[in-house]
Amino acid sequence: QLQLVESGGGLVQPGGSLRLSCAASGFTLDYYAIGWFRQAPGKEREGVSSITRTGGSTKYADSVKGRFTISRDNAKSTVYLQMNSLKPEDTAIYYCAAGPIRSLQEAHYDYWGQGTQVTVSS
Repeated sequence: QLQLVESGGGLVQPGGSLRLSCAASGFTLDYYAIGWFRQAPGKEREGVSSITRTGGSTKYADSVKGRFTISRDNAKSTVYLQMNSLKPEDTAIYYCAAGPIRSLQEAHYDYWGQGTQVTVSS
């Protein structure tokens, strides 16, 4: 069974950092581009960042540029999202997804994790 599992979420103060992980089981992660998405209460899910199969190219939403960094370790079948300088508006459930191309659009992804909660609050 193909599964993506996110971890690393939690409660952090504004200005703090978190690193999210997305681990794959049941399939080889390096066959796929990976995207990170988030959904805040009452809002639609939005693309945050994405990375190509090899990690050679990345893309970020304007709202997180300069603060978030996506990376991957195909040997560990894991993708990371390093989040720095967190703001209250970053509060959301964060999801990772696997698909054939690097994109910030949900429709380009075939497999999704269950999500991990990130709360930025003092």
